[in-house]
This record gives sequence, C-alpha cells and structure tokens, in this order.
Amino acid sequence: MKTYYTVFATKAPRHKEKIMRLLILCFILISFGSLAQQNQYTFVFLNTRKDLPELPKEERDKLMEGHLANINRLAAEGKLVAAGPFDGGGGIFILNTTSFDEVHSWLAPDPGIQANRWKLELLPYTGNVCKAKEPFEMVSYTFIRFRANILKETVGNYATLLKKHEEYVNQITANSNVITRGSFGDQEGSILVLNNDVQTEILENDPAVQGGTLLFEVKKLWIAKGSFCE
Repeated sequence: MKTYYTVFATKAPRHKEKIMRLLILCFILISFGSLAQQNQYTFVFLNTRKDLPELPKEERDKLMEGHLANINRLAAEGKLVAAGPFDGGGGIFILNTTSFDEVHSWLAPDPGIQANRWKLELLPYTGNVCKAKEPFEMVSYTFIRFRANILKETVGNYATLLKKHEEYVNQITANSNVITRGSFGDQEGSILVLNNDVQTEILENDPAVQGGTLLFEVKKLWIAKGSFCE
C-alpha cells in the first residue's frame, strides 16, 4: 500500500495527492472502526481439576474470599468485563485485553489461582460482552461450547463442515432465545448461550459434529444479567 501510494503521488497533481491522502485516511478509520465493532477479548475457562487436593473448609473459604476479592478488583479497574461459575464447578472470565501476558499478570494475585484450584484455559474471543449494571441479578443460562477437533481424518472436510455447522446453528436458534454467540477463531471453536434448554440430540445432529470436526459440551452458567448485552 505504501509503495503504491508513493509511485502514484509522484505522478499526480497536488490536489489529487490530497484526495488520495484523505481516501487512505478514510480507509484506515473504517478499518479500525470495523475491528472495534468486533469486540475482541480474552476468554478464560477456569476448568475444575480432577486431581484437586482436599483442603480444610477454613482454607477453602479463605481462598474463595481472596478469589472473589480479586474478581471485584479487576471489575472495578475495568479489566474484567464478565465472570460466572458453572453448575458443578469451574467458571469463566472475560477480560478486556487481547494480551495473554496481561491476563496472567491480572490473575496472578488471585489466591485460588496461586493454589492451582483450577486449570486455566486462555482463548482469544470475539463476541458481545457488556459490564452488567448494579444491582446485579444472577441468572442461569445454557452454555454450549463447540470445540474444534482437527485430525488427519477430519482436516480435509473442516471448512465445508464448519460452514454447514453455521447454517445448522442458525436454523436451530431461529426460534430459540439466543443470548449470545461468540467465536474463539476457526480452529478453536465457539460458544452459544441460550435462555432455554437444548436437547442433546439436536446438537448431535449438527453436520460438523456428525462429521467429527466439532465436539460439544453443555453446562449451566450463572452470570449477572446483562453481561452479554442482553
């Protein structure tokens, strides 16, 4: 782009040069505006460890107290946009950065994370997220995670089946109360959050699931209403 503009400008009259600069500036502004609208964050899964050591209740309570204190601090600083636990353990953070290094530094003071109470999984995330307004109302949503399953046997059909997956999800959610949809990128999967239950058979009939390129899991997520801009 820079090389082309330099050659063009040397041959163009001055008024055309100004027009070109304005056009390039507009292009840059439009490009940055488009990226901003994509709402990019870092999504953190706090996965429950199966080998979690048993601790005395007082110690667990102290760790949880520090864990919640760090959540409140990050939220107050505008670093944590949304957070919530899953039924059965674990939970999610959505952090206002695309830097994994920043995420690690922000979470480092958390006593629960220091004690390895969860296995952290960091993913780039594109989706609609909003800071919930006080007074907070906790609600329960159906949280569906689609995981990419790229193997030698599935890689050839991945792009085609992913397109069919998007078409299928559009169909099954047309009459559902969809709270939000978000992506971790084509090779990392996506999420779907609903305000109603979904039958497992419906997800199993997804062409990408049947083709083996996507896996799915369904959980109940507790989160402050408005966290997904609903």
